Amino acid sequence: MIRRFDGDTLLVATHNSGKLGEIADLLSDFDVTVIGAKAMDLPEPVESGTTFVENARIKAHAAAQATGLPALSDDSGIEIDALDKAPGVYTADWAETPQGRDFVMAMTTAHDRLVESGAPEPWTARFCCTLVLAWPDGHDEVFPGRMEGRIVWPMRGDQGHGYDPIFQPQGYDVTFGEMDRWKKNRISHRADAFAKLVAGCFAR
Repeated sequence: MIRRFDGDTLLVATHNSGKLGEIADLLSDFDVTVIGAKAMDLPEPVESGTTFVENARIKAHAAAQATGLPALSDDSGIEIDALDKAPGVYTADWAETPQGRDFVMAMTTAHDRLVESGAPEPWTARFCCTLVLAWPDGHDEVFPGRMEGRIVWPMRGDQGHGYDPIFQPQGYDVTFGEMDRWKKNRISHRADAFAKLVAGCFAR
């Protein structure tokens, strides 16, 4: 049986302000105070897993143990079929530079590798998200989500974050980077995972 969330404060184990904002918006209908790991001065644990669920568990349990609060973690990324589902769990790593994360570089890398692969368009892809809600006693619940689509080029739009400007979701003629963020939040991979989380742990 899925454990229900019955507290009034939820720690979101992320230092990504864009991701924190999306999660706070998705939980806005519930009487829950949402705080981020940065506000709690928590270090970012080493994400040594090879799957989204492994990395999400690492982050959620580390935050729950450090604070004594239930902690929600998201591990997400983009899988591009023609690149053998890369970058996958290494989605953020493709953007790493000594000066910080550069997602324009990461998107350019993805496009260059697609061109080098010789794979014909459409370049099918999906955004994946795994949410893990962990309690200080070590229990957790896992909720996966996904959004199918394709990679487009050149980059389009300045909304969202990460790889959004090159991802066109299935059934739409705009990229996530061109889409109003409130609309994106209702249809995204994270929204899919959150619908399952809410149904399992929050719905009354």
